[in-house]
Amino acid sequence: MVGMDKKELAEFLRRRRETLRPRDVGLVEGPRRRTQGLRREEVAQLAGMSTAP
Repeated sequence: MVGMDKKELAEFLRRRRETLRPRDVGLVEGPRRRTQGLRREEVAQLAGMSTAP
């Protein structure tokens, strides 16, 4: 990923999140989802990080 700017990185991460479902990574999928894929908070949880600034 050498030479990737912030916009390209954001798009890459968004595309990757869209390909995964919560059940694919061992999370419970709630009843309401506006879009497919993992939410940012779910990715942060899996990475052991916080979404707070």
